[in-house]
Amino acid sequence: MPSTSPRLLRTSIVLALCAAAAGCGSMDGVSRRIASAVTPYKVEVVQGNFVSREQVEQLKPGMSRQQVRDLLGTPLVTSLFHDDRWDYVFTLKRDGVQEQPRRLTVFFSGEALQRFEGDTMPSESEFVAAIGSKPREVRQPALQASEEQLQRATAATRPAASPQAPTTSGSAAPPPATSYPPLETPAR
Repeated sequence: MPSTSPRLLRTSIVLALCAAAAGCGSMDGVSRRIASAVTPYKVEVVQGNFVSREQVEQLKPGMSRQQVRDLLGTPLVTSLFHDDRWDYVFTLKRDGVQEQPRRLTVFFSGEALQRFEGDTMPSESEFVAAIGSKPREVRQPALQASEEQLQRATAATRPAASPQAPTTSGSAAPPPATSYPPLETPAR
């Protein structure tokens, strides 16, 4: 049985490692192409407590903490150091649209609502419409053709002269049809 030389063994190991490294590099290129072709579904996220304009309009100074909680829900942020303040914050994150953060702060004096301040809140119907509508990116292809491309296209659409029908030099071919029959029959 012939013995393999250490030099041949080392050469074959180096070649095997190079082939493995080359294979990994080509797989990386394939995965990048697949990743660019496939776009994942991105969920629209509403984080926090949604507070509508209608809810804010029902707030009245003097309401108890429980009444405010019943109306607006549990506040997103409460602080041990600021027991007289509740913060309602929500953010709408949608693909292709800038984040839309909204904030409402409610201040209490003891157990009674003193005042509230914050951003202008959307009405419930405006909020539902904002969630339901998706921004559409309309990609318009560039509609440009060179004179040579236009000539090739018109030459390709013209009917070729048929060899069976000799044309006389005095008569010209009829002009192409400019009117076409209707695609649907008229309603009766």
